[in-house]
Amino acid sequence: MFNERITEKAVDLLCRLIEVPSISREETAVADLLQDYMQNELGLEVHRSGNNLWSVQPNFAPEKQTLLLNAHIDTVKPVAGWQRNPFKATREGSRIYGLGANDDGASLVSLLHVFAALKEEGGLYNLVFLASAEEEVSGKNGVESVLPLLPKIDVALVGEPTCMQPAIAEKGLMVLDVTAHGKAGHAARDEGDNAIYHAIDDIEWFRRHKWEKVSPLLGPVKMSVTIVNAGTQHNVVPDTCTFTVDVRSNECYTNRELYDEICRNVKSEVKARSFRLGSSCIDENHPLVQRIIALGGKPFGSPTLSDQALMSFPSLKMGPGDSRRSHSADEFVDFCEIEQAIETYFALLK
Repeated sequence: MFNERITEKAVDLLCRLIEVPSISREETAVADLLQDYMQNELGLEVHRSGNNLWSVQPNFAPEKQTLLLNAHIDTVKPVAGWQRNPFKATREGSRIYGLGANDDGASLVSLLHVFAALKEEGGLYNLVFLASAEEEVSGKNGVESVLPLLPKIDVALVGEPTCMQPAIAEKGLMVLDVTAHGKAGHAARDEGDNAIYHAIDDIEWFRRHKWEKVSPLLGPVKMSVTIVNAGTQHNVVPDTCTFTVDVRSNECYTNRELYDEICRNVKSEVKARSFRLGSSCIDENHPLVQRIIALGGKPFGSPTLSDQALMSFPSLKMGPGDSRRSHSADEFVDFCEIEQAIETYFALLK
């Protein structure tokens, strides 16, 4: 009955959050709502920086290690194809439809209510709860900005839709802007140096190159050319051709190592937008992972990015919902998924 009451409260909060638009970098209203709820309905002491909210367990003991419970408050923009209002919580049977229901509202409300219920209890770890902003855009004003304000964190449990299975590794991300250079000329004459032809050679390298180190959890590094632009009109030989490459790193390489190797192999000019979103992993023998395995969890590697990429300490992600529903039309989460998450989080954290 105790968990059932908590689940009902969590679902009620989820419905309220869905109905306050919280697109990345536009989260102020939903942060206000959540701060009021945490303070006035859960009785938590809440700290705030920008649109990031956190609470520290009242009986925090410096001699113990600290476990961070993290989920994000922002959503992507609604995609085309919604048959329901994305900003209205619609309950149909046991499902709750709405933008952010699956990613990441279900994890957010589950972790928050478990933290609130356990805040007075002692345990192996101190607990800190963090609701972070700008996760969907890996923004500078999200988790990266607030981690220095928290107590020293030893390990993190990041709530993301993983069907409540532990993702103990995830791929990183590096976006490359590549420019092939040539010389303009008239297409009717044998002049100029077509930048597209130079780009084709490099694009083919990105397509065919195989990285030597393959992760047992994440597989090989994946590179995808996703955008190509060149030319101004049909009768002008283009002097530049630009293309974008999406690079998904595994834990065997840093993004900088990948970048340096790429630059040695292509002729075009290569610029990385950032090196900061590296791959992450946690040792399967870590006590937190072993406890989850004892509860029936099956570790896996995740191809999708989360705020783990910006954490310098060991972390794993595990939460209710299914990643395949994220960023899709008519996103939903099931009541029983939130109920199961709360039961599992309790069993883990107690």
